[in-house]
Amino acid sequence: MGDAIRFRDDEPHEEPAVTLDAFLGQSNATAVRLEPDEDARALLPHLDRLSLIEVAFPKFRDGRGYSAARILREAGYTGELRAAGDVLLDQIVPMRRCGFDSFAPETTLDLEAVERALYRYDYVYQKTVDIRPPVWRIRNG
Repeated sequence: MGDAIRFRDDEPHEEPAVTLDAFLGQSNATAVRLEPDEDARALLPHLDRLSLIEVAFPKFRDGRGYSAARILREAGYTGELRAAGDVLLDQIVPMRRCGFDSFAPETTLDLEAVERALYRYDYVYQKTVDIRPPVWRIRNG
């Protein structure tokens, strides 16, 4: 997971994401879309051949996609992990910390506001899958 943040239209993926059921029944797909009620762990045996996992956020209040992202990143997934749907500016930072590196929001976000949000705070307090060390580790070595 690199530092670059991407939006869907920056670098379109070669193939559209298929549903989880279609992916599990189709051996050649490299992009899959997870819905909130689907278990990300079903993808774990296939992570090495996936270049895109798109996680659906039909409503901003639904946080199950955060768990899916963390499961996938902690299992070693290094491909594009895209949050798609009702993605709000306030969610970009926690989504990045959980492992999302690509976003497909339903409404256009102000890119300057996204940059300000991403770099507003110099330190973080929780350990997550991103590369930023928590402040307690910095202070205590």
